[in-house]
Amino acid sequence: MHSKINIFDLIFFANYAMIIIVSGRFFKYFTRGFATAIALYPFIIVRKKELRDKPFLVYHERIHLRQQLELGIIFFYIWYLIEFLIRLISSYSFYLAYRNISFEREAYRNESNMHYLKKRKCWSFVYYLSRS
Repeated sequence: MHSKINIFDLIFFANYAMIIIVSGRFFKYFTRGFATAIALYPFIIVRKKELRDKPFLVYHERIHLRQQLELGIIFFYIWYLIEFLIRLISSYSFYLAYRNISFEREAYRNESNMHYLKKRKCWSFVYYLSRS
C-alpha cells in the first residue's frame, strides 16, 4: 500500500530534521560577517562551533526552516530579498531593514518560546508584515 505525505507531515518532520554545520568561511564570503547563523533547509549553518549549543539561536533558525518549508526555499529567499530591499529603501539602515523583515520579526519574537513551533499556524509570518 502506498501512503501519501502531505505538507503538514513535512512541516512536522522539520521540527526534527536539521543538520547543523559549522563554517566560518561561509559567513566570511556569503554574509560578510554580518550573520552568526543562517538556515538553508535542511541545514543550519553557524559561524562558530560553540554557537551550535545556543538554544535561542538554533530555535530562531528552526523557525526559518519552517518558513522555508511553507513557501519553498527559493520563494522564501526571493520574498526575503524583496522585503529587505523595500525596508532598506524606507529606513536607510541595513540593520533596521534586516530586523524588520517579517520572517525575522517572527523568529526574534518567538526564539525563546521553545513550544512555538508546536502551536504555530501556517504562514504566521504574514502577521508580522505590518506589525512593529
